[in-house]
Amino acid sequence: MNQIAKDWIDYEVLDTGNREKLERWNDVILRRPDPVAIWPIENDAQWNKADAFYHRSNQGGGHWEFKKPLKEFWTIQYKDLRFKISPTGFKHTGAYTGGATMACSKAGAEEVVHVDASKGINEWAKENMRLNHLEDHKIRFIVDDVMKFIQREIRRGRKYDGIVMDPPSYGRGPKNEVWKLENSLYELVHEASKLLSDDPLFLIVNCYTTGFSLCTLDEVMKRAIIQPGTIEVGENLLPVTNQNGILPCGIFGRWTPKK
Repeated sequence: MNQIAKDWIDYEVLDTGNREKLERWNDVILRRPDPVAIWPIENDAQWNKADAFYHRSNQGGGHWEFKKPLKEFWTIQYKDLRFKISPTGFKHTGAYTGGATMACSKAGAEEVVHVDASKGINEWAKENMRLNHLEDHKIRFIVDDVMKFIQREIRRGRKYDGIVMDPPSYGRGPKNEVWKLENSLYELVHEASKLLSDDPLFLIVNCYTTGFSLCTLDEVMKRAIIQPGTIEVGENLLPVTNQNGILPCGIFGRWTPKK
């Protein structure tokens, strides 16, 4: 079951190719790397209109080339949610930072717990909270290694009605702990499933690791989640304006309980 994000107004993928994507973020055009866009670019003229171009380095990382001065940050809207956008030194723009947290809180969740090992990302998520006027909602921002946090919550007997995971392909925790998706995803899903309440709603996993297959994610979730339920997996896709194409942007797995 694939999901195509068709409801954007402030965001648009204009074109893709040569392992890059050309995007409109409100009225700003950015050109960024994307390893899955392996086909050639067909209309060079459109790409030359980008306001900023991220050049990837062979040694890792990269840098932005700005064709004109841009604001340090600006905002975009998705339905009734708003997000801070800013081109970062590691090519990302931050649009997703705390997205699920804000969506759940705005939808009426009594409490939402947002966990990330990066203090800076947590601060960005707090900015998105303020943009969405959710300061009076109960949102806990935790800077911690997620596995250590899960183990503490298990010991405390805490339970959650819904869990959304967005693990990186590779990362380091606040004490330099190394995370690799292929080495740790099973344990993460298995332990997190122990936090589900007696009447849970969902457990969702997003994966952006190139080469990590739908079948692998499906098998991980079937084996790792203790509670009986239904598992659906699929691709997350973005529509591309040029030639009415699509851009794969990761996979997801969703567990829901048997009713």
